[in-house]
Order: sequence, then structure tokens, then C-alpha cells
Amino acid sequence: MNSVLLKNITVVSSSECFSGNILIENGIITSFEGKCADTVYDCTGLTAIAGLFDMHVHLRDPGFTRKEDIITGCSAALAGGITGVAAMPNTNPVIDNIETVRYIIDKSKYTGVNVYPVGSITKGLRGEDICDFDTLKEAGICAVSDDGRPVQNAEIMREALILGAEKNIPVISHCEDLHIIKGGIINKGKISEKLCVQGMDRASEDYITAREMILASSADVPIHIAHVSTKGSVAMIRFAKSMGVKVTCETCPHYFLMTEEKVLSMDADYRMNPPLRTEDDRKAVLEGILDGTIDCIVTDHAPHTPEEKSDFLRAPNGVIGMETSLSAVLTLYHDRKLTLSDIARLMSEKPREILSLPNVKIAVGEKANICIIDTNYQWTVIPEKLHSKAKNAVFKGMKFKGKPIMTISDGEIRYKDADYNFMEIK
Repeated sequence: MNSVLLKNITVVSSSECFSGNILIENGIITSFEGKCADTVYDCTGLTAIAGLFDMHVHLRDPGFTRKEDIITGCSAALAGGITGVAAMPNTNPVIDNIETVRYIIDKSKYTGVNVYPVGSITKGLRGEDICDFDTLKEAGICAVSDDGRPVQNAEIMREALILGAEKNIPVISHCEDLHIIKGGIINKGKISEKLCVQGMDRASEDYITAREMILASSADVPIHIAHVSTKGSVAMIRFAKSMGVKVTCETCPHYFLMTEEKVLSMDADYRMNPPLRTEDDRKAVLEGILDGTIDCIVTDHAPHTPEEKSDFLRAPNGVIGMETSLSAVLTLYHDRKLTLSDIARLMSEKPREILSLPNVKIAVGEKANICIIDTNYQWTVIPEKLHSKAKNAVFKGMKFKGKPIMTISDGEIRYKDADYNFMEIK
């Protein structure tokens, strides 16, 4: 296929919105006024935004491919309109060496998804010896993190922040104090008491969030806070930004759409880390998105096998979300809380900016990297129909309005919704 015409489509970015025809020839956007092509789609009523970027995913490859692998993870990404991801380092082996970085990049090369490995801050994620950031950056990492566990030693974290700033390598913090957690599996509060299970005290997240911003402020360097879930963290980040601290942060759709009430079902598919919190936390996270405190929306896509998730008390934490994230965020669009331009900023533009990655634009001369959305398409999340190898979908059974129905990456149509009635003219 040499040329594709997306006819009568609305193009949206954080800075503009216009309607026209997108002509793609040999993978490059050549015109917004084209009238004919080898294949023509009538896109009346559809929206195009630049391919989404999820800066927090777990592809489980290498080492845990029974849960997910790079190929299936990238397939899930494309089905969610995502054309780029940052893959966290808690693989086996850990992403603390050149060979593992190259393995991930090489295996993802032909998937249609730009996979950027996140190197570990410390060797083996042990929180002791800082990795060779220069070597990892040269190999292809986009950031460093000990995601899955925090760097417990504050001085080691401070040194990592300073080194990351010197090398222009973003540092991402998983804000959790394991001594406070004490093996908790859900939010500590009325639900954990009712179920008689060990809870995770919010002080764990709030304490490390505050620590990281103090460290970053003292050294005048950037810090990125992962998966914000508490009202305390949102408030502290808002204040720190007002004081000029170089902090950015992210959250996930389940933290502004769900609460701890979900775990009353004792279904481990509603268990993740950090956990679902209270209604006050949910409202605070939502407010943080709406007022700009929270910079981007990610998934923390964390696949596990059905067998692992079958026991509520013993199951590992984590949920999958790449195929449902945009639909979940579109609920805020339909509630008139966010515009499509806001969504483009939160899910496509800002994550790339935070990681200092090339901007992706729908513009003449650019390689086509496009997420096509039907904002009115109604569908139900059926885990068995998802592309991920795992089925622990936090939004399972939910009915959404709006969905990515086609994803174009590197100039090629990489995904088309099998249930969608495309108006292909020729």
C-alpha cells in the first residue's frame, strides 16, 4: 500500500484543531487537502491525535514472558492507540546492563511501537550501588527508575538525582516506603478492616513523595513522581510546583475512576500498587489532572497470569490497562471536564516532553504516527478479546463511550478494530 487518504477527519493537538483530509504517501503525511489515494477511508466524525505515549509499562520481557512479552505488549499498545512506551526495569535480568537494553530494543524493532527501556537506578534494583548511567544511556534507555520498589537510602537517591540531571536522564520515583507498607495488599482503612487484611498506609506514598521533592529541591534538579494516588501527594506536588521545585508526575485512570470499594469483591484484578484509595483521594487525583498539577496519564500496565490472580490474598499486585486507558480518559471528555486537546497533551505530548523524546506531530512532512478515535463508539471491555497475553483488566465488564479504532505507526496501519464498521471508499 503506497498511499492512504483519511477523508474528512478532525485533527487535534494541544495547540490546534482543524478538519481536513490526511494524505499519507509512502508513510509520510504529504497533504491535508488530498483527494485520492490507493485506499480512502471516510473519517467523518472521527478524530486524529498523534500516537499516544505511555511512559509507565511493564512488558515482563525478559524473564517473565508467561505474563507478557514485548510482542504481545506492543500489540496491546497499538490497540490502545499507543505508539510509544517506556518499559520499566524490573525484568529478569534487570535493565542494568547493555545487553538487556539492546535485547528489548532489538525485539521491539518491528512491532510498530517505539519501546524505550527504563534503566534501573541501582544495580539489581537493590538500592545500593548506582548503575553506570552513561553506559545505559548510550545503549538506549530513556530514564532511570527502581520502579517496583523505592530507593530506600535517601543519600543514594539524592546522588542519583544529581547524576541524572548531569547526564540529562530523567529519574522516576516509585514512592513507597516498604517499612510502612509492612506487607499490606490494599489501602489501609475501613475496607481493609472490614476484610481483615493488612492495609497499605497512605503515609508510605506521601512520605517518599515529600522526600523526593525535598531532595530534588535541595539540589535544584528534576524528579518525576510515578502513579500518584493520594490526596496528600497531589497537594504536596501542587505546593512544590508553586515553589519552583522541578517536579512532574503521572497518574493512572483507575485512580480517578475507582475507589477501594472495588476490592470488597475480593477480586485480585482490582489490586495494584499503589492501591485504589478513598473517594476523597479519587476526587483529589481528578482535581490534580484538571488543574495541571498532574502532568500526564499512564497505565502502569502490569500483566500477571490468571493463575497468579486467582487468589485474592496471595496474588501479585498489578493490572493491565493499555487497551482501555484512552477510553477511560474519554469519560472526562464526555463529562466536559477535559477537551480532546487536553487529552492529546496528557497522553501524547507531555510524556514525550518529560522524557526528552522527539515530539510526534500530525504535520506535512512528518512520518504518519496517528491514533484515530471514534469518541462515540460504545463498547464493553471483555478481557478475553484484549490483545495482551494477560487478562487482569481493571476495567473489565465496563461500558465505555469512545475508543481508538485505528492506529498508524511509522506510516503503516498497524491496528484496526475488528468490530468497527470502517467506511472504506476504495
